[in-house]
Amino acid sequence: MAYALITGASKGIGLAIAEELARKKFDLLLVARSEPQLREESSRIASQYSVKASYYVLDLAKPGAAQELADYCQAQGYSITMLVNNAGYGLSGPFEQHALSEHVDMLTVNNTALVQLCYLFLPQLRQQPKAYILNIGSSAAYQAVPGLSLYAASKALVLSFSRGLRQDLKRTSVSVTCVCPGSTDTDFGARAQIGEKAQKAAERVNMTPAEVARQAVDATLAGKAEVVTGVINKVGKLMAWLMPKGLVETAAGSIYE
Repeated sequence: MAYALITGASKGIGLAIAEELARKKFDLLLVARSEPQLREESSRIASQYSVKASYYVLDLAKPGAAQELADYCQAQGYSITMLVNNAGYGLSGPFEQHALSEHVDMLTVNNTALVQLCYLFLPQLRQQPKAYILNIGSSAAYQAVPGLSLYAASKALVLSFSRGLRQDLKRTSVSVTCVCPGSTDTDFGARAQIGEKAQKAAERVNMTPAEVARQAVDATLAGKAEVVTGVINKVGKLMAWLMPKGLVETAAGSIYE
């Protein structure tokens, strides 16, 4: 059975990617922490799009989570043709405001689990006639962001790793794409405890998860290396490259003061 595996798939961009893939008749394995949401959404997607949609409840911050998921797929006979590493979250505010364990858990989900899943599923992906890895980064990956310092750094790792992995695999059947959304209408702000000033700024430029998902899936299937979603975010990427780093970082950090 050939499946697309999507982490963080119970809501937001992950769920929207699942729907976009279902429209294209991919069978799905949805992975997230919330069983009620996964059960409901997988059933709805299967019925609405006439595809197979299974789910697995898993907290990727848990030690051994990636191996557990790989073992489950092997036991169930799932052949993964697309790996979508979407799960991730942020922590806002001064670095020392959060406990060290909170920072470590975030890095585990955003980085360690993503790398582990790529490593564990890569042998299987290489056996497919055509296979895909889609890593969800962030427009925050292109500059340091005071107030989201470790989150931005974690997404810079996702972006750099994806670029390198793509080159490593350029003579194989596996295509690697990194999609970097900007502000999107999800619960990211609430979980990251983003302040009112930043949330209001985000509301003016928010994209819908469905639009981000459409661009992400289209870019992945087209074999593109890297996509920043939205015109405003593309301009922001360019300015982060052209302007002095100190000026860019001061401007970015002022949103989260």
